[in-house]
Amino acid sequence: MKAKDFFRKIFSVRLWLNLAAMLLVVVLLCLGVKMGIDMYTHHGEVISVPDVRRKPFADAERILAADKLGVVVSDTGYVKTLPPDCILEQSPEPGRGVKSGRVVYVVINSSHSPMLTVPDIIDNCSYREARAKLAAMGFKLGPTQYIPGEKEWVYGLKSNGRLLRTGQKVSVNDVVIIQVGDGMRDLEDSVVYTVPEDYGGGLGDSLAEPIPSDGVYYTAPEQEGDVDEFEVVTGPE
Repeated sequence: MKAKDFFRKIFSVRLWLNLAAMLLVVVLLCLGVKMGIDMYTHHGEVISVPDVRRKPFADAERILAADKLGVVVSDTGYVKTLPPDCILEQSPEPGRGVKSGRVVYVVINSSHSPMLTVPDIIDNCSYREARAKLAAMGFKLGPTQYIPGEKEWVYGLKSNGRLLRTGQKVSVNDVVIIQVGDGMRDLEDSVVYTVPEDYGGGLGDSLAEPIPSDGVYYTAPEQEGDVDEFEVVTGPE
């Protein structure tokens, strides 16, 4: 191609018109995309989130719908002094600027108090461990009740005057009392010890009367042909 023909095509009107048309199409396409994104994202639109806390859920739903906002229950709580289905918390917070169509997540008040499950601590752990576990689970603990038994050992749980069992459901508002051993054995209780057959001590070969000091009985197994004899064993004063 000669240089003269090349410059003639470069400076031809038709070529520059085509280039201008292509540039115009690109500009219009960019403007259309920007306008579409602005419309989709509601660019420049700001809606202040209304305060729906302490309102019934139906009223809160109506108020948010009037501002083109959605509502979704994310969780439930319990406040004894508030009615059921009352809004306890909301997110986003009241007064925050959002776009239309934004979902507001709310926490509503339950119609009954939460229930807690009694863990496996009865006759299974010490008082300190049981108290720490119950407090961590959210139980409301009352004054400790001490009963005869091994010191600092948990023997039972009570609530509303009734004994609880492992796995039972208890309201979070009910007071739970831990029954703990005081380390003292009742003097009226008696313990029976059986003397082995090969024992050669001086306790005698038959049932002895109780020792006054601790109320302990000592017995020896009966053998064929033996004659029952009784011997009083006394202990130190």
